[in-house]
Amino acid sequence: MSTYLRAREISQEPVVTLAGEDVARVKDVVFDPMRGSITCFTLSGRGLLAGPLKRALLWKKVHALGPDAVMIRDESSLEEDDEAARERIEAPGGGSVIGARVMTEEGTALGTVNDVIIETSGTPKVIGYEVGPATRTDRTVFLPVIKPKSVSGEMMVVPAATADFTAGDPAGLPAAAEGLRRRLEQEA
Repeated sequence: MSTYLRAREISQEPVVTLAGEDVARVKDVVFDPMRGSITCFTLSGRGLLAGPLKRALLWKKVHALGPDAVMIRDESSLEEDDEAARERIEAPGGGSVIGARVMTEEGTALGTVNDVIIETSGTPKVIGYEVGPATRTDRTVFLPVIKPKSVSGEMMVVPAATADFTAGDPAGLPAAAEGLRRRLEQEA
C-alpha cells in the first residue's frame, strides 16, 4: 500500500537514529524538480527555540522516511556542513517550487504549487504537486511530475498534455502519471 506525504508534513519531523536518539528536525525538503527525486533535507535543532543547523542530511543517508520521523543509522549520517543543500538549492531549477506558477508549454495556466507530494512506499520519490486554483477553475488539483520543460522559483513549464492528467487527491497521482507517460510516449 502506498503512503503519500506532503513536503510540509515532513517539515518539523524529528530526525531519529536507530538507537532512538532525536538528533535534529527537518527544516526543508530539497529535491530535484526535473527528476522528481529528493536530494537532501536541511535541518534545524531540536526544541521550539532551536535555530537552523549548519548541517544537512543527504537522501542517500536516510534509512527510512516514515509518517512520524526521518530515520538514520546514527549521527554520523549528518553532513558536517550544509554545503550539499546549498549547492542543490542554488543549481538551475533549484530552490523552492512552492508558490511557483504552473504553465503548460502552450500557455495555459494550471495554478500555483501549494505543496509537493511524496510517495513513501519503496524508495520515496516526488510523484506530484498539489496545485491551487488557476484563474479559470475553483479547485485544487494534483499534477504528476513527468518531464517538466523548465523549473524556476517563479514558474514551472510542463508538457501541454499534463492538463489532461490531473488527480483529485494524492492517491490518484500514480494513474494520472501513467496516463501522462503513455501520452508523452505516443507524441514522441
